Amino acid sequence: MSSTDLWPALPPFRTGIRGRCPRCGQGHLFRSFLSLASSCEVCGLDYDFADPADGPAFFVICFACVPSVILGIWIEMAYQAPYWVHLVTTLPFMLLTCIPPLRPLKGWLVASQFFFKAGEGRIDDGRD
Repeated sequence: MSSTDLWPALPPFRTGIRGRCPRCGQGHLFRSFLSLASSCEVCGLDYDFADPADGPAFFVICFACVPSVILGIWIEMAYQAPYWVHLVTTLPFMLLTCIPPLRPLKGWLVASQFFFKAGEGRIDDGRD
């Protein structure tokens, strides 16, 4: 009986954004804000397979930073605001749209790697 028979396939989006183990859905995926735990405390899954690299940061840059920059440019062009206005409007908006999504995105990417059995690229030279 393989380990996949013991655990049902859980959707990566559901487990990942909650920061739960991609195999059992119960254990914690993170030991701190963005640091992965070494393994699941419930099922014992070793998280060494996980390497989301810069994926979460890339998605945040694409989908959160762009609206923040547009807001800053709009405030500047429309009102020619002094720097302190940007400090109390644009900076908090940027921090609130960029930092909170990092953890759920990282969890989703790690859970997706487990679900789809992603691994390092290998060259298939035809030898077994």
